[in-house]
Amino acid sequence: MTDQDSDPFGERARVLVQGPLQLLGCQYRFESNSRELLKLVQHAYAGLPQYALSSPAPQMTVRLLVSSPARAAGGAEPPPIQMVAGAGLLGGVTPSGNSVMLSPTEGAALIVVSPRMLRFPYHTRYELLEFAVFTLAVRVQKLASLHGACVGIAGRGALLMGESGAGKSTVSLQCLLEGFEFLSEDSVFVEPGSMRAVGVPNFLHVRADSLRWVADRRSMAAIRKSPVIRRRSGVRKFEVDLRRGGYCLAPAPLQIGAIVFLSARSAGKGPMLRALTREQLVRRVVAEQGYAANGPSWPEFERSLARVDGYELRRGAHPSESTHALRGLIASQG
Repeated sequence: MTDQDSDPFGERARVLVQGPLQLLGCQYRFESNSRELLKLVQHAYAGLPQYALSSPAPQMTVRLLVSSPARAAGGAEPPPIQMVAGAGLLGGVTPSGNSVMLSPTEGAALIVVSPRMLRFPYHTRYELLEFAVFTLAVRVQKLASLHGACVGIAGRGALLMGESGAGKSTVSLQCLLEGFEFLSEDSVFVEPGSMRAVGVPNFLHVRADSLRWVADRRSMAAIRKSPVIRRRSGVRKFEVDLRRGGYCLAPAPLQIGAIVFLSARSAGKGPMLRALTREQLVRRVVAEQGYAANGPSWPEFERSLARVDGYELRRGAHPSESTHALRGLIASQG
Protein backbone atom coordinates (compact mmCIF):
# COMPACT_ATOMS: atom_id res chain seq x y z
CA MET A 1 0.00 0.00 0.00
CA THR A 2 1.41 3.40 -0.98
CA ASP A 3 1.33 6.54 1.17
CA GLN A 4 -1.31 7.92 -1.18
CA ASP A 5 -3.50 4.84 -0.63
CA SER A 6 -3.23 5.01 3.17
CA ASP A 7 -3.63 8.80 3.38
CA PRO A 8 -5.39 9.86 0.15
CA PHE A 9 -6.28 13.37 1.38
CA GLY A 10 -2.83 14.07 2.83
CA GLU A 11 -4.34 14.73 6.26
CA ARG A 12 -1.29 13.35 8.09
CA ALA A 13 1.25 15.15 5.95
CA ARG A 14 3.70 17.41 7.75
CA VAL A 15 2.97 21.13 7.32
CA LEU A 16 4.84 24.32 8.07
CA VAL A 17 3.15 27.02 10.15
CA GLN A 18 3.15 30.82 9.95
CA GLY A 19 1.40 33.04 12.47
CA PRO A 20 -0.69 33.95 14.23
CA LEU A 21 -1.04 37.21 12.30
CA GLN A 22 -3.67 39.81 13.24
CA LEU A 23 -5.45 40.92 10.05
CA LEU A 24 -8.74 42.79 9.59
CA GLY A 25 -9.72 42.17 13.20
CA CYS A 26 -9.06 38.41 13.02
CA GLN A 27 -6.16 36.17 14.03
CA TYR A 28 -4.91 34.06 11.13
CA ARG A 29 -2.83 30.90 11.30
CA PHE A 30 -1.31 29.85 7.98
CA GLU A 31 -0.28 26.26 7.28
CA SER A 32 1.51 25.08 4.14
CA ASN A 33 3.56 22.36 2.50
CA SER A 34 5.57 25.07 0.75
CA ARG A 35 8.12 27.48 2.18
CA GLU A 36 7.65 29.59 -0.93
CA LEU A 37 3.94 30.07 -0.18
CA LEU A 38 4.66 31.00 3.43
CA LYS A 39 7.16 33.56 2.15
CA LEU A 40 4.29 35.09 0.17
CA VAL A 41 2.25 35.28 3.38
CA GLN A 42 5.16 36.93 5.17
CA HIS A 43 5.70 39.38 2.31
CA ALA A 44 2.02 40.34 2.25
CA TYR A 45 1.12 40.54 5.93
CA ALA A 46 4.13 40.76 8.24
CA GLY A 47 4.70 44.03 10.10
CA LEU A 48 1.17 45.44 9.74
CA PRO A 49 -0.79 47.26 12.47
CA GLN A 50 -2.90 44.85 14.52
CA TYR A 51 -6.48 46.01 14.09
CA ALA A 52 -9.05 44.77 16.62
CA LEU A 53 -12.81 44.96 16.19
CA SER A 54 -13.84 42.55 18.95
CA SER A 55 -12.32 40.67 21.86
CA PRO A 56 -11.35 37.93 21.58
CA ALA A 57 -10.50 38.16 17.90
CA PRO A 58 -12.04 35.43 15.69
CA GLN A 59 -9.56 32.64 14.96
CA MET A 60 -8.96 31.70 11.30
CA THR A 61 -6.96 28.90 9.70
CA VAL A 62 -5.76 29.11 6.10
CA ARG A 63 -4.05 26.11 4.56
CA LEU A 64 -2.02 26.66 1.40
CA LEU A 65 -0.91 23.67 -0.63
CA VAL A 66 1.19 23.37 -3.76
CA SER A 67 -0.33 20.59 -5.86
CA SER A 68 1.84 17.91 -7.41
CA PRO A 69 2.89 18.52 -11.01
CA ALA A 70 0.77 16.75 -13.60
CA ARG A 71 2.20 13.46 -14.79
CA ALA A 72 2.63 12.83 -18.48
CA ALA A 73 -0.49 11.01 -19.58
CA GLY A 74 -0.96 8.99 -22.73
CA GLY A 75 -4.12 8.88 -24.83
CA ALA A 76 -7.04 11.23 -24.39
CA GLU A 77 -7.72 10.59 -20.71
CA PRO A 78 -7.69 13.68 -18.49
CA PRO A 79 -5.26 13.72 -15.57
CA PRO A 80 -6.68 12.11 -12.43
CA ILE A 81 -8.21 14.23 -9.72
CA GLN A 82 -6.01 14.94 -6.74
CA MET A 83 -7.77 14.77 -3.37
CA VAL A 84 -6.75 17.40 -0.83
CA ALA A 85 -7.68 18.23 2.74
CA GLY A 86 -6.98 20.84 5.34
CA ALA A 87 -8.60 23.26 7.76
CA GLY A 88 -11.56 20.91 8.21
CA LEU A 89 -12.37 20.77 4.49
CA LEU A 90 -12.25 18.02 1.90
CA GLY A 91 -12.03 18.71 -1.80
CA GLY A 92 -10.44 17.88 -5.08
CA VAL A 93 -8.50 19.56 -7.87
CA THR A 94 -6.85 18.59 -11.10
CA PRO A 95 -3.05 18.45 -10.83
CA SER A 96 -2.75 21.58 -12.98
CA GLY A 97 -5.54 23.51 -11.25
CA ASN A 98 -5.84 26.19 -8.60
CA SER A 99 -8.67 26.39 -6.10
CA VAL A 100 -9.87 28.15 -2.98
CA MET A 101 -12.39 26.56 -0.62
CA LEU A 102 -13.78 28.44 2.35
CA SER A 103 -15.81 27.60 5.43
CA PRO A 104 -16.83 30.78 7.28
CA THR A 105 -18.65 28.71 9.91
CA GLU A 106 -15.35 26.96 10.68
CA GLY A 107 -13.24 30.07 10.13
CA ALA A 108 -11.16 28.11 7.66
CA ALA A 109 -9.92 28.14 4.07
CA LEU A 110 -8.04 25.78 1.80
CA ILE A 111 -6.03 27.17 -1.11
CA VAL A 112 -4.46 24.91 -3.73
CA VAL A 113 -1.83 26.43 -6.00
CA SER A 114 -0.44 24.76 -9.09
CA PRO A 115 3.33 24.80 -9.63
CA ARG A 116 2.78 26.95 -12.72
CA MET A 117 0.72 29.51 -10.77
CA LEU A 118 3.50 29.70 -8.20
CA ARG A 119 5.68 31.28 -10.91
CA PHE A 120 3.34 34.29 -10.72
CA PRO A 121 3.59 35.38 -7.07
CA TYR A 122 1.69 38.65 -7.56
CA HIS A 123 -1.37 36.86 -8.97
CA THR A 124 -1.11 34.07 -6.41
CA ARG A 125 -1.08 36.65 -3.63
CA TYR A 126 -3.95 38.79 -4.88
CA GLU A 127 -6.21 36.25 -6.57
CA LEU A 128 -5.93 33.35 -4.14
CA LEU A 129 -4.42 34.35 -0.79
CA GLU A 130 -6.08 37.77 -0.51
CA PHE A 131 -9.42 36.40 -1.67
CA ALA A 132 -9.43 33.84 1.16
CA VAL A 133 -8.22 36.22 3.88
CA PHE A 134 -10.65 39.00 2.93
CA THR A 135 -13.68 36.76 2.41
CA LEU A 136 -13.28 35.00 5.75
CA ALA A 137 -12.94 38.29 7.64
CA VAL A 138 -15.99 39.77 5.91
CA ARG A 139 -18.28 36.79 6.42
CA VAL A 140 -17.27 35.91 9.97
CA GLN A 141 -17.40 39.52 11.26
CA LYS A 142 -20.32 40.61 9.03
CA LEU A 143 -18.38 43.50 7.48
CA ALA A 144 -19.29 45.61 4.46
CA SER A 145 -16.64 45.09 1.78
CA LEU A 146 -16.08 48.33 -0.13
CA HIS A 147 -13.96 49.27 -3.12
CA GLY A 148 -12.18 52.49 -2.27
CA ALA A 149 -9.32 54.11 -0.41
CA CYS A 150 -9.36 55.24 3.21
CA VAL A 151 -7.22 57.85 4.96
CA GLY A 152 -7.55 59.58 8.29
CA ILE A 153 -6.25 61.96 10.92
CA ALA A 154 -6.15 61.21 14.65
CA GLY A 155 -8.38 58.15 14.32
CA ARG A 156 -11.08 59.74 12.17
CA GLY A 157 -11.29 58.74 8.54
CA ALA A 158 -12.79 59.41 5.14
CA LEU A 159 -13.65 56.83 2.51
CA LEU A 160 -12.47 57.88 -0.96
CA MET A 161 -14.49 56.50 -3.86
CA GLY A 162 -14.56 57.27 -7.54
CA GLU A 163 -14.66 55.79 -10.99
CA SER A 164 -11.49 54.86 -12.87
CA GLY A 165 -9.64 58.00 -13.88
CA ALA A 166 -11.05 60.13 -11.07
CA GLY A 167 -7.60 60.35 -9.46
CA LYS A 168 -8.06 58.11 -6.42
CA SER A 169 -4.54 56.65 -6.59
CA THR A 170 -2.96 60.08 -7.11
CA VAL A 171 -4.81 61.63 -4.16
CA SER A 172 -4.06 58.56 -2.01
CA LEU A 173 -0.36 58.92 -2.81
CA GLN A 174 -0.43 62.62 -1.92
CA CYS A 175 -2.19 61.86 1.39
CA LEU A 176 0.47 59.25 2.16
CA LEU A 177 3.31 61.70 1.46
CA GLU A 178 1.66 64.40 3.58
CA GLY A 179 1.44 62.23 6.68
CA PHE A 180 -2.22 61.19 6.74
CA GLU A 181 -3.00 57.96 8.60
CA PHE A 182 -3.18 55.48 5.73
CA LEU A 183 -5.55 52.50 5.92
CA SER A 184 -6.09 51.23 2.39
CA GLU A 185 -5.77 52.19 -1.27
CA ASP A 186 -8.33 49.80 -2.73
CA SER A 187 -10.28 47.56 -0.32
CA VAL A 188 -11.90 48.85 2.86
CA PHE A 189 -13.95 46.78 5.32
CA VAL A 190 -16.47 48.57 7.51
CA GLU A 191 -18.23 47.32 10.62
CA PRO A 192 -21.77 48.54 9.76
CA GLY A 193 -23.02 49.30 13.27
CA SER A 194 -20.02 51.29 14.47
CA MET A 195 -18.76 52.54 11.05
CA ARG A 196 -15.22 51.58 12.04
CA ALA A 197 -13.05 50.64 9.08
CA VAL A 198 -10.11 48.26 8.74
CA GLY A 199 -7.86 47.45 5.82
CA VAL A 200 -4.49 45.98 4.89
CA PRO A 201 -2.08 48.91 4.44
CA ASN A 202 0.74 46.84 2.98
CA PHE A 203 1.16 48.26 -0.54
CA LEU A 204 0.27 51.29 -2.64
CA HIS A 205 0.15 50.82 -6.41
CA VAL A 206 1.22 53.90 -8.33
CA ARG A 207 1.25 54.55 -12.04
CA ALA A 208 4.35 56.24 -13.41
CA ASP A 209 2.35 59.27 -14.57
CA SER A 210 1.33 59.99 -10.94
CA LEU A 211 4.97 60.64 -10.04
CA ARG A 212 4.96 64.01 -11.76
CA TRP A 213 3.25 65.39 -8.64
CA VAL A 214 5.90 64.07 -6.23
CA ALA A 215 8.18 66.95 -5.25
CA ASP A 216 10.34 65.18 -2.66
CA ARG A 217 13.32 63.57 -4.39
CA ARG A 218 13.81 60.88 -1.75
CA SER A 219 10.20 59.78 -2.06
CA MET A 220 10.46 59.80 -5.82
CA ALA A 221 13.62 57.68 -5.75
CA ALA A 222 12.11 55.19 -3.28
CA ILE A 223 9.00 54.72 -5.42
CA ARG A 224 11.03 54.25 -8.60
CA LYS A 225 13.07 51.52 -6.87
CA SER A 226 9.88 49.61 -6.02
CA PRO A 227 8.98 46.46 -7.97
CA VAL A 228 6.69 46.89 -10.97
CA ILE A 229 3.57 44.72 -11.17
CA ARG A 230 1.37 44.16 -14.19
CA ARG A 231 -2.40 44.03 -13.79
CA ARG A 232 -4.42 41.61 -15.91
CA SER A 233 -5.62 44.70 -17.78
CA GLY A 234 -2.03 45.28 -18.90
CA VAL A 235 -1.52 48.39 -16.73
CA ARG A 236 1.87 48.51 -15.02
CA LYS A 237 2.30 50.07 -11.58
CA PHE A 238 4.99 50.51 -8.97
CA GLU A 239 4.19 48.41 -5.89
CA VAL A 240 5.35 50.55 -2.96
CA ASP A 241 5.79 48.68 0.33
CA LEU A 242 4.23 51.01 2.91
CA ARG A 243 5.91 49.23 5.82
CA ARG A 244 9.20 50.77 4.70
CA GLY A 245 10.02 54.41 4.37
CA GLY A 246 8.51 55.82 7.55
CA TYR A 247 4.96 56.20 6.25
CA CYS A 248 2.13 56.74 8.73
CA LEU A 249 -0.06 53.63 8.74
CA ALA A 250 -3.32 53.93 10.67
CA PRO A 251 -2.49 52.39 14.09
CA ALA A 252 -6.11 51.40 14.80
CA PRO A 253 -9.44 51.15 12.94
CA LEU A 254 -10.59 54.51 11.58
CA GLN A 255 -13.95 55.98 12.54
CA ILE A 256 -15.63 56.87 9.25
CA GLY A 257 -17.28 60.29 9.32
CA ALA A 258 -17.39 61.10 5.60
CA ILE A 259 -17.57 59.48 2.19
CA VAL A 260 -15.91 61.50 -0.56
CA PHE A 261 -16.47 60.82 -4.26
CA LEU A 262 -13.51 61.97 -6.33
CA SER A 263 -14.45 63.58 -9.62
CA ALA A 264 -12.42 64.13 -12.77
CA ARG A 265 -14.18 67.48 -13.20
CA SER A 266 -12.22 70.63 -12.43
CA ALA A 267 -13.32 72.73 -9.48
CA GLY A 268 -12.47 75.85 -11.46
CA LYS A 269 -13.06 78.89 -9.28
CA GLY A 270 -15.71 77.13 -7.22
CA PRO A 271 -15.32 75.09 -4.03
CA MET A 272 -13.51 71.79 -4.34
CA LEU A 273 -15.82 70.02 -1.86
CA ARG A 274 -19.53 69.99 -2.68
CA ALA A 275 -21.92 68.53 -0.10
CA LEU A 276 -24.33 65.77 -1.12
CA THR A 277 -27.82 65.27 0.24
CA ARG A 278 -28.51 62.06 2.11
CA GLU A 279 -30.41 60.70 -0.89
CA GLN A 280 -27.56 61.57 -3.26
CA LEU A 281 -25.04 59.91 -0.94
CA VAL A 282 -26.96 56.64 -0.70
CA ARG A 283 -27.67 56.58 -4.43
CA ARG A 284 -24.01 57.08 -5.35
CA VAL A 285 -22.72 54.55 -2.83
CA VAL A 286 -25.15 51.92 -4.13
CA ALA A 287 -24.21 52.71 -7.75
CA GLU A 288 -20.45 52.37 -7.09
CA GLN A 289 -20.53 49.48 -4.63
CA GLY A 290 -22.55 46.82 -6.45
CA TYR A 291 -20.69 43.95 -4.81
CA ALA A 292 -21.20 45.27 -1.28
CA ALA A 293 -24.81 46.25 -1.96
CA ASN A 294 -25.65 42.58 -2.52
CA GLY A 295 -23.94 41.41 0.67
CA PRO A 296 -25.67 40.35 3.89
CA SER A 297 -24.29 43.34 5.85
CA TRP A 298 -25.58 45.96 3.42
CA PRO A 299 -28.96 46.83 5.06
CA GLU A 300 -27.28 47.79 8.34
CA PHE A 301 -24.49 49.65 6.52
CA GLU A 302 -27.04 51.64 4.49
CA ARG A 303 -28.88 52.62 7.67
CA SER A 304 -25.60 53.80 9.19
CA LEU A 305 -25.04 56.15 6.25
CA ALA A 306 -27.46 58.49 8.04
CA ARG A 307 -24.58 59.27 10.42
CA VAL A 308 -22.07 59.98 7.64
CA ASP A 309 -21.58 63.09 5.51
CA GLY A 310 -21.20 62.82 1.74
CA TYR A 311 -19.20 65.03 -0.60
CA GLU A 312 -17.96 65.30 -4.15
CA LEU A 313 -14.33 66.39 -4.44
CA ARG A 314 -13.45 68.07 -7.71
CA ARG A 315 -9.94 68.52 -9.05
CA GLY A 316 -7.67 71.42 -8.33
CA ALA A 317 -4.49 72.49 -10.09
CA HIS A 318 -2.42 70.14 -7.88
CA PRO A 319 -3.31 67.04 -5.79
CA SER A 320 -2.10 68.90 -2.70
CA GLU A 321 -5.22 71.06 -3.02
CA SER A 322 -7.30 67.90 -2.65
CA THR A 323 -5.40 66.80 0.43
CA HIS A 324 -5.80 70.26 1.95
CA ALA A 325 -9.56 70.00 1.46
CA LEU A 326 -9.60 66.48 2.93
CA ARG A 327 -7.55 67.55 5.93
CA GLY A 328 -10.02 70.29 6.78
CA LEU A 329 -12.99 67.97 6.23
CA ILE A 330 -11.65 65.19 8.47
CA ALA A 331 -10.69 67.69 11.18
CA SER A 332 -14.21 69.11 11.14
CA GLN A 333 -15.71 65.65 11.74
CA GLY A 334 -14.35 65.67 15.30
